[in-house]
Amino acid sequence: MSFESTADAVDAWVRGWVVSRGAADPVATPWGFTVDVGQVRHATRHVLTAGDEATVRAVAREVAAPTVWLKVFAAPASVVEWAGPDWRVDEPGWLMWTRLRRVPRPALPPGHRLRTWTRGGVVRVLVTAADGSFAARGQIAVTGATAVVDQIETAPQHRRKGLGRVVMHTLGEAALDAGAGTGLLGGTPDGRALYESLGWRVQAPLVSLFHAGDAL
Repeated sequence: MSFESTADAVDAWVRGWVVSRGAADPVATPWGFTVDVGQVRHATRHVLTAGDEATVRAVAREVAAPTVWLKVFAAPASVVEWAGPDWRVDEPGWLMWTRLRRVPRPALPPGHRLRTWTRGGVVRVLVTAADGSFAARGQIAVTGATAVVDQIETAPQHRRKGLGRVVMHTLGEAALDAGAGTGLLGGTPDGRALYESLGWRVQAPLVSLFHAGDAL
């Protein structure tokens, strides 16, 4: 499966993300989706599938309030200008996708332990160091033919050991076993190099903004 448009990719990503995070079902809007997240500093997010100037300006004015977030798929510099001074960028990133395939399992460094479990349709992976401390993690939610990779993280002291590859491989195998053929994720600057080395492609830029009232 490949995506004919960014809007199709965003739709699949949102539907997988809400499963991964245990958020409310996405509500369709004229400009994308509204998702209730239910966190103290992240009550609701609005995902704009239409990333043009007029839409961004209108939605940013309409939903402006503390604990509200925007996700926009357009160039960061333009989005910041359009949204206005009430909004701040959390982190620029990218919506990425890949065709899932089976490849040889990368070796786990000596002394590390890999564990997986499934809860509520979400497969989670945890890698611990020899002393039992956190080393790396990630999770994936399968929604039919697509699967959304989420919350990939490696502890700073354990980076450059190949743990990210182990986590991504384990999640990909789980998604294939569940019948998914395409993976999606929201990549960060720290993770993009890893994902691209594993065959992931950029579908669109992804800008996360939060209302400036949260920082006051």
